[in-house]
Amino acid sequence: MAATAGPPGAYERRSASDATGIALLGVCAAWTLITAGVHGGQPEGVLLAVLAVAAGYAGGRICGTLLPVAAPCAGALAGIGLAAAAPRLSPGPVSTAPLGHTGATAALLILASGAACCAAWAARKPALRLVLRLLAAGTVVAAAALGSMAGVAACTGILLCSLAAALMRRRALGLLGLALATVVVTGLTWAIADDVLPDGLSASLEGQLDGHRVRLWQDALDLAGREPALGVGPGRFGDVSPTVAENLLIDGKPHSAPLQQAAEQGFAGVALLAAVFCWLLYALYRSPRSTQVVLSAGAALTALAAVASVGNALSVTAVTTGAGYLAGIATARPLSDELSQVRPPGSPPWAAGPG
Repeated sequence: MAATAGPPGAYERRSASDATGIALLGVCAAWTLITAGVHGGQPEGVLLAVLAVAAGYAGGRICGTLLPVAAPCAGALAGIGLAAAAPRLSPGPVSTAPLGHTGATAALLILASGAACCAAWAARKPALRLVLRLLAAGTVVAAAALGSMAGVAACTGILLCSLAAALMRRRALGLLGLALATVVVTGLTWAIADDVLPDGLSASLEGQLDGHRVRLWQDALDLAGREPALGVGPGRFGDVSPTVAENLLIDGKPHSAPLQQAAEQGFAGVALLAAVFCWLLYALYRSPRSTQVVLSAGAALTALAAVASVGNALSVTAVTTGAGYLAGIATARPLSDELSQVRPPGSPPWAAGPG
C-alpha cells in the first residue's frame, strides 16, 4: 500500500514549529541554570540531554533529507548494537545502577524499531520494504534475547501501530491518541507515587515494579511538595533522598523523568518536559513526510516516554540523541521530493529549475 502524503502546505509551516522547538530547548537550559544557581547541583546532565536532543534533531533532519531510507535504517542498526552494550552506556560501575540498564535497553530498542518502521514506509520497492519490516520485527527478537520484556512489548506495539497506520488518513487523530496514552502512563506513575489508587490496583501495579523504585518515586514527590517552585536543584536528588541514603547501590536518580523534574526543578520543570514532548508531536503533525512515517515515529516516541516515566532511560545520552534523530528524520523533507516539485512534469532529472 502506498504511503499517504503529508498535509498540504506542511513544508511552508515547519519554520514555526522549528522556532518553537529552539525556544523551548533554550528555556529548558535556562531554567536548569536558574534552579542550579538557587539551590546548587550539577546542571551538566540536563544541559547535555538538551544538547543531545537538539544535535540529534538537526542531524536527523539533514540525514533524512539526503537519505530518507538509508538514514533511519542505519539508525535502527545502531540502536540494536547500542542496546547490546546498554550496561556500558551509563556512567559508573555496572553494580551501582541496578535499576537503570533495563530502561536504557528498552529505550534503544524502541528507537531502533521506530526507525526501521520509518525506513520501511519510506522505501518505494516492495522487496526493500519487506526487508525493513523484518528488521523492525528483529528488534522484538533482540529485546527477547537481551531479556527486556518491556522492550518486547513496546517494539511489538510500535510494529503493530506502524502497520495499522496504513489505514489512517488523518494523522491528527493518531497523534492525539498517542498523546493521551502518554498522559495515562505518566498519570499512573504519579498516582502510584502518591498512593491514591485503589488498594487492589495499586498492589497489582506495584507488584510489577521494584520496591526501591516506588520508594524513590515517593521521595521525589515528597521533595516536589517541599520545593514546588524551583525543586531541590538539578542532580541533587541523590543527596537528599532518604531511600538513596539507605541503599548506596542505587544510582541517585528517581528513575522517572517527570518525577525527577518535579523533585529537582519544580513543577515548572515538569511543564517544560511536557512542552518539549508536545512540540515533538506538533512537529510530526506539520511534517511533510507521509502519515505512516509520522505515526511510526510518534508511536516510538510515545513508547519512549512511557519507559522514561518508569525508568532512567533519558539519563543515557545515546537515548536522548536517538530520540532527536528519529524526530528529525520523520520531519525532514527528502531531497528527491523537492526536486520532483521543482522539475517540470515529464522533464529529465537534469532539467530542474533554478537552484
